[in-house]
Amino acid sequence: MKVKIFDESHEKDLEAQVNQFLSELTGEVVDIKFSTAISVFGEDQIYCFTAMIIYVS
Repeated sequence: MKVKIFDESHEKDLEAQVNQFLSELTGEVVDIKFSTAISVFGEDQIYCFTAMIIYVS
């Protein structure tokens, strides 16, 4: 079993990265975990969208 972790600041970028990985994967996906985090830095809001794919190759 293996894992692949993605971390992006925009949900569309995360979606593109995950879809590309899945289209090239020759193994089987066991699970996908998704998380969103937000922090405030001054007046800016910083988003973090992450996904972890657990798979068998």
